[in-house]
Formats: sequence, structure tokens, C-alpha cells
Amino acid sequence: MNTEWSEFDIACMKRALELAERGRAQVSPNPPVGCVLTRNGNIIAEGWHDHLGDLHAEQAAIADAEARSAATEGCTAYVTLEPCNHFGRTPPCTQALLWAGVGEVVVATRDPNPTVRGEGIRILLDAGITVREGLLESSAQTQMQAFMHWCEYKRPLVTLKAAMDVNGIVDGDSPGRFTSEESLDAVHRLRRQCDAILVGVNTIIRDDPTLNIRRVPLEQSTQPLRIVLDRTLRIPLDSKVLTDGGDTLLVHIQQDSRGVALPAGDGGADLNALLDHLGDRGVQELLIEGGPIVWKHFLGENLVDRAIIIQSPISLGIGPNSGLDEKKLTDSGLIHLEQTNWGLDSVALWSRPNLPWPSHDWP
Repeated sequence: MNTEWSEFDIACMKRALELAERGRAQVSPNPPVGCVLTRNGNIIAEGWHDHLGDLHAEQAAIADAEARSAATEGCTAYVTLEPCNHFGRTPPCTQALLWAGVGEVVVATRDPNPTVRGEGIRILLDAGITVREGLLESSAQTQMQAFMHWCEYKRPLVTLKAAMDVNGIVDGDSPGRFTSEESLDAVHRLRRQCDAILVGVNTIIRDDPTLNIRRVPLEQSTQPLRIVLDRTLRIPLDSKVLTDGGDTLLVHIQQDSRGVALPAGDGGADLNALLDHLGDRGVQELLIEGGPIVWKHFLGENLVDRAIIIQSPISLGIGPNSGLDEKKLTDSGLIHLEQTNWGLDSVALWSRPNLPWPSHDWP
């Protein structure tokens, strides 16, 4: 692995990582990927995987070069992920690079997907193209951590989002929303970053939420899968998640034509079996939204990878407590990363020690 990188090398890969961010939330189950083409110390074209089914980053950069009338023969490609060598929604990126006559490819990180896993690099090397790898590898792996995690474990990363009043109460004498507009916007951005949103049936019965993306532009993203933990199928048939035409998965422990039946676990469906099932469905980012019973079970089984705890300065009066405190979070294997504010709300960010926050502006 080459560790002698020039300032120009580093600058080009940083730019490729910046470009990759433009596809975040729009390319799942693919990871966000960026590519920069250079010649004689100058960037001649750029590309990124913008949305699912669109050109991959390398193909988009080559198309950009063509649009600029920039020759690609002998140029260097900086790409944040090893080029693929298989036919999927688009032709292989290795084929595009060979067609363009690229002379060198600098790769941030190898692709752990079994359909690639070094084969892209091998094809390039066999064709006589110089390949260097490992430039800003950690940054690239952090950027596409959900994809990396799914490739290794076939399970989604789990983010718990909880909102409470100044005293830790989640529902009280003053019904309705109590967090700031900024927090509400951030939560909808977070939903847009995730493949699925999970709640318990009590949340559906109490609030009848839609659990979709509304406060931010959907753009090229798709609405997340809604998952309802409903052990004995108590969900009202007129619930919005069942009647609005969106995709909803009911999880229970009895045989029924609705949803999916899983083995019984501690107080409900087996959560490990659930995560395995969601991984098989290609879910890479799972958001746990409510409520306290669900939070307790996921934290108690150490299944939460990140937590976003929103605390409003408003008092809801007497009501159920969130059950979330520093000890509960640390006992589940999380560490406190940062304290920030969304409007007047205080927001604590927690994560596993070996799991950096996806990006500085996530969500």
C-alpha cells in the first residue's frame, strides 16, 4: 500500500470524497462514490454516483470529460471505491476505464462486496493500468460505513433517535410536538439518510404517524420502509402506515398473512433475527424512532450503533420517562461523541467506539 502521497494526490481524493457526498441518501444499496480525472497536474473532469440506476462515478467522470472535450487517454482517475467489474444496473466501471484509455487509477479503498472484492483492481492491473490504493482509505470507509458494515455482517447499522422534554419525559399533559423546528427538519434529513424506520405498535396506536420524509426535499431518494413491531398484530387497520400507499412491514410472532413472523424474543420478536431479515432485504441504515419500550429492548441487547438524543427545554408535565440516561447508553457500548444544538434543543450524539460519525453534516 502506497503511503507516499503528494499534496496533489490528497487534494484530488478529497475532492472525490466531496463529490461522493452528493449521492448520499440517493444511491442505496450502493455506496456514495466520487471520481476525479486528472492530466498534467490538473483536474479535467469530475463525476459521482448521483442516484440508483444512474451512471457510476467513473462513468459519470468520463461522460463529463467528453462533454468538456477533454481527452482521457493516459489520464489518472482518483476514485473513492474500487471500480466494479460486473454487470448490474450499469456496465462494469473497469470496462469504462479501459475504454477511456485511463493510464493510472488511484483507489481509496477496496470494495468488500463479494461481487468485486479485488477483482476490479486485478482486471485493471492485467490490462497494464497502474493502480495505487489506500489514499484516504479511512475517510472513504467512514463515508460508506453502512455499505461496508452490510457487506461484512449482512445487517444494517442501527441508529436510535429519541426526543424528550427537559425532565426526560416523552409524552405528557401537553400533547403535540415539543421539539424545535430545527430538530424536526434534522429528523426528516435523518429519515432521508436511512433505508428503514422502526417503531413499536404503541407509537402507532398513540400518534398514528406517517413516518415518511416531508420537511425536506425527497429529490432522488425514496421513502423509507416503515417497520412496526407488533407482537400480536394490534395495529389499527386504518393506521396511516397501512393506508397511505407506502411500504410498511409488520413484525410479529404469530402466523398471519400480514407482515413477517419472527421467533419470539425478550418481550417481542427476536431482534437479532429481525436485523438478519432486514439485512437480507438490503437494508443498510435502520432508524429506531420509538418508543421507550423499543429503545429499551434494542439497547438492552447491545444492538444500537449510534444514538441521537434530543432534549427540549420544554416541560411536558407528568408522563412516561424515556428511560435513557448516560448509564443506559454507556452500558450498551456507546460513547458520547458530541453535544450540539438544534434550535433551542440540546442534542447528544453517541456512537460505538470504532464507528466514526458518517460525516460532519450527518444528518
